Amino acid sequence: MEASMTKRSALKRQTREAAREFGVLDTPQFIEEAKVRRLPPHVGNGRGNQRQGWSPYPSNDDRDQAYLKTLKPKSDGQAELMEAIDNHNMVLALGPAGTGKTYLAVAKAVEALEAGRVGRIVLSRPAVEAGESIGFLPGDMEDKLAPYLRPLYDALSDRLSMKRVKALMAEGLIEIAPIGYMRGRTLNNAFVVVDEAQNCTYVQLKMLLTRLGWHSTMVVTGDPHQSDLLPGVSGLSDISEKLKKVPDIAVVHLAERDIVRHPLVASMIGVL
Repeated sequence: MEASMTKRSALKRQTREAAREFGVLDTPQFIEEAKVRRLPPHVGNGRGNQRQGWSPYPSNDDRDQAYLKTLKPKSDGQAELMEAIDNHNMVLALGPAGTGKTYLAVAKAVEALEAGRVGRIVLSRPAVEAGESIGFLPGDMEDKLAPYLRPLYDALSDRLSMKRVKALMAEGLIEIAPIGYMRGRTLNNAFVVVDEAQNCTYVQLKMLLTRLGWHSTMVVTGDPHQSDLLPGVSGLSDISEKLKKVPDIAVVHLAERDIVRHPLVASMIGVL
């Protein structure tokens, strides 16, 4: 009996010492008979080694860190495109499907926003169906454009969590800008991504390109060979040929060797 009491006293003493070390109170949850023990708080959370209570829910900051991937080119064409975006305020990226034009443009936009080099991201894309009309879409402007902007949302969610994407959109740091409403605007301190530009007319592209303001970068992506407009209506090829003569504008042509989707995509592009 005396040995049992001595052992129990020793355990209580160890419990009190552990409680003092981790900064928690000596509560009944720590006694020997308790079936559930409180987990000690984490010492050091990466921000000044401050003590932090344990929680079953990870913080948003910790979760978002998992989305910060290192952006690396997978081909020579992608490396050229990334270098062009870093060194030019106006970039036209032309190439077949699967070459990563949209993804790299959006990833660079997120990188610039997170680094504080721009104040917002502006996403624009023509609302043109791929060969079929889906009719009237209910909701406000963002709801109507959501199906067309799905590829841009996918690229954003790969770089940021969807919760953060929605928060940035609510704050106006990520803006959805329909091409029809861009007339007369000046986009200062912004990273502008114009996707699927092959579905824009010459007049539309001229209007979009002249929206560029101070401290801004614009990346225009598209595949001249996959236009959903009538033949001869797309203005992407003509615009890109004329802008090649401008020294401060980069026109990057991606090829079949830059396709990073399934290998069959590159094979099909070569024969279709």
